[in-house]
Amino acid sequence: MNTDQLIIFTIIGLALVLFIWGKIRYDVVAMMALIGAVIFGVVPADEAFLGFGHPAVITVAAVLIISHALQNSGIIELATKFLEPAAGQPVLHVLALTTVVAICSAFMNNVGALALMLPIAIGSAYSSKRPTSEVLMPLSFGSLLGGLTTLIGTPPNIIISSFRQAETGQNFAMFDFLPVGLGVALAGIAFISLVGWRFLPKRSAGGSDRQKLFQIEDYIADVRIPENSPYVGHRLVDLETLAQGNVAVVALVRREDRMLAPSGYMRLKVDDILTLEADTDTLQKVVDEANLEIVGSAEDSSQDLQSDRVGIIEAVVTPGSRLEGRTAHNMQLHTHHGINTLGVARQGQPVHERIGRVRFMAGDVLLLQGIREEMPEALASLGLLPLAERELSLVRKKGSIITPLLFAFSILLVVFGILPPQISFLAAVGTMVLIGELNLKDLYESIDWSVIVLLAAMIPVGMALETTGGTMVIASPLIGLSDHLPVWAILALMMVITMMLSDVMNNAATAVLMAPIAILIANELGVSIDTFLIAVAIASSSTYLTPIGHQSNLLVMGPGGYKFGDYWRMGLPLDIIILVVSIPLILWIWPLQG
Repeated sequence: MNTDQLIIFTIIGLALVLFIWGKIRYDVVAMMALIGAVIFGVVPADEAFLGFGHPAVITVAAVLIISHALQNSGIIELATKFLEPAAGQPVLHVLALTTVVAICSAFMNNVGALALMLPIAIGSAYSSKRPTSEVLMPLSFGSLLGGLTTLIGTPPNIIISSFRQAETGQNFAMFDFLPVGLGVALAGIAFISLVGWRFLPKRSAGGSDRQKLFQIEDYIADVRIPENSPYVGHRLVDLETLAQGNVAVVALVRREDRMLAPSGYMRLKVDDILTLEADTDTLQKVVDEANLEIVGSAEDSSQDLQSDRVGIIEAVVTPGSRLEGRTAHNMQLHTHHGINTLGVARQGQPVHERIGRVRFMAGDVLLLQGIREEMPEALASLGLLPLAERELSLVRKKGSIITPLLFAFSILLVVFGILPPQISFLAAVGTMVLIGELNLKDLYESIDWSVIVLLAAMIPVGMALETTGGTMVIASPLIGLSDHLPVWAILALMMVITMMLSDVMNNAATAVLMAPIAILIANELGVSIDTFLIAVAIASSSTYLTPIGHQSNLLVMGPGGYKFGDYWRMGLPLDIIILVVSIPLILWIWPLQG
């Protein structure tokens, strides 16, 4: 092993450790790896940012934008009608949910499809009095299975296609992934629906069990502003600042008027009654320093803290949210966004730490109070996904049939080889903007920039692995096994390695690293590279053992009440099924001597 190979292996190894550690965002880790590769000379400085113009990156960005536009089109409402008659039976319920999300995921971003179906799945679980843990992981896995079937269903497929383009001059067509991907998806959905959901813990059930998750009544008290309080004439936000964001003013009674979620800029008056949500120590601190009078514990339930104007909703912190790694105090949620944080739950358990000091994590479920009309924009800007079990309904902007038609037309342009994917989908995005179906604000906000940065940074690092000869170092042991094992066994072993990597690092990054290794192994064995590339595509999207391998898994962790170790219960047998089903299909559809 030469010096350059040692450097690139060290950089990738450190990046892998940081991916597994999970304390630093994966896009930051990828950028650190890229900068390190440039500093140590394995990536030329003038090629460091070529990844941002890579066709795969452009295609992924365009698909993310189109997925967002499809969410607003109302087309999903047609699909959800399929769910209504199925909710009564557990098997049919899971089957319907996974099927619908898989179909959506074939043409949308995985996370976008999941985000559409998540509130619907939770609502149907509550109405049928079924634990959400029985339906949400199947929903996440269904979104991953559906992505296997088309070129644009998941970023790894787009990346694999770009490597084939670089190697052979021709990329994979839109539905080249369908024969194998559909077979795997059908087998996976059948397993999940008939058997898999039974392996899952029964947590976060509807009704009373869910209400116990946020016992806000234990932290609510009414206080009066006496004449001698130094805060008479001050703003509500000044009282919140006194408590360092650990108190929420959820209601204010002035004379006969009761105002819910009052503005932080309201001036306090003598005899105002404030309903405060805070822990005992914080409440006592506020009462003492502001010279307030406790007039009794509030008997209000969460239903009494909402009205036609003010609502309470549960929302999940999505990966990449502005709240991730920050607290309600330093985000000043009430002052800047008009939102009170009433409770936080993590992995199905309430967080008892002072709310203002809780550092939010992706997958956390927050109980929020705010003005109904203002909540949708506030949640969208913060990267929070509303759940459906509370009364507040966040109505999405209604689109028209034009968006789905434009998308379908752009797909046809790719299918018939008239335009490459990156140009066709960008043209569709541009047309949507020009005709007013998509505004520029939504366009930029719909792109998951963490995924774009990850891909753009990892592509040069993956290329460095190839140019330094690192791919040969990794591939050599597998190639050496060809004297003792059949090619299909080597293919299976490569898929297992890819699956393991994808469970601890982003699946797109896994595809970037494994695609050149697959090409090298195929060339050395004298077989078709398509066989090995399709295998990498399937394996890199098989992220079922942990919540950190894919955003979809992380997104359902909080609402489903899952723990880290719950995923392998259904994920491990699903991985085995995928291997058993996919290898014969790959060898049949994409033969070794193709």
